[in-house]
Amino acid sequence: MAVSVLGMARHIAEELKDGLSGAGVRTAARGLRRLLDADYVALADLSGRAVWAPDEPPFYADANALVERVLHSENREGRSPLVAVPLHVDHELAGVLVVAGASRRAAVREASSWVVEALERGRLAASAEQAAQAELRALRAEISPHFVYNALTVIAALVSSEPDRSRELMLDFADYIRYSLAKHGEYTTVADEFHAIETYLALQRAVLGERLQVQVRVAPEVLAVALPYLVLQPLVENAVRHGIEPRTGTGHVQVRGEAEGNDCVISVEDDGVGMDPALAEAILAGRGGADSVGLANVDRRLRSVYGPWYGLVVETAVGEGTRVVVRIPRFQPGVMPG
Repeated sequence: MAVSVLGMARHIAEELKDGLSGAGVRTAARGLRRLLDADYVALADLSGRAVWAPDEPPFYADANALVERVLHSENREGRSPLVAVPLHVDHELAGVLVVAGASRRAAVREASSWVVEALERGRLAASAEQAAQAELRALRAEISPHFVYNALTVIAALVSSEPDRSRELMLDFADYIRYSLAKHGEYTTVADEFHAIETYLALQRAVLGERLQVQVRVAPEVLAVALPYLVLQPLVENAVRHGIEPRTGTGHVQVRGEAEGNDCVISVEDDGVGMDPALAEAILAGRGGADSVGLANVDRRLRSVYGPWYGLVVETAVGEGTRVVVRIPRFQPGVMPG
């Protein structure tokens, strides 16, 4: 019996993830009615609109008046067999639970607590989603003015001497800007991310010349794997900007994507200046300074989508280069390129 009640409570919580104005409110009201063994149950949002289960009762007008009183007083109103209980989320009134029938007072109180907890979780999830979108906007805004200036300067210098190459680089630059700044869905494919990587590296090779050597390999079986948008490109940019550019002589960047069982594993490796592992740990924790937000951003988004077992693995040491590994499931429910 207890297991059944807990299962029903979880189902009600899932139906309320979008709040008291969401599509699952009626189903949640039905579940609450079964849990309380009540004649009627309603959930009302701050507008006073009540959604009833199983349907609107014959005393609908009286119940609506009760809801209005609760919305004004923010206190419990009515008495058995018809009571209305305020639902406070984060110390603010969010709605009203109405119960009609011979339900025990303690049971109604417990049911209202379940609803409040479900609404709080829904708000937290919505806040996390908003934060993820804000972080994505931050990544889009991270295009280095220094890189843009250098790329355009090189392209301009080639207009007369190598017009064909200049045109190709200008198209690469347009692709890079389009992919980095254009509005995308939440997810893309490994193929699209690798195309963005190759475009960026083509521009950086034009800027750095022989100082930058690159190798990009991706297995065909992972090209269609879906992943969060703008995950891989920041890792490659980080390898060039913080690994290769500060070093003297020629630097190498290798990007690989392959299947390992049910996972897709992508690595970005450079033989640049490297860093103290403690600094890498601080960067992943978001304590690395304004110019290192990319790695922490990507790591948080991966863990948010796939769970705490996923995210970035950084292998590095001072003078030994850096290797960043991304491991994601090849198939994940709800992760579809948009």
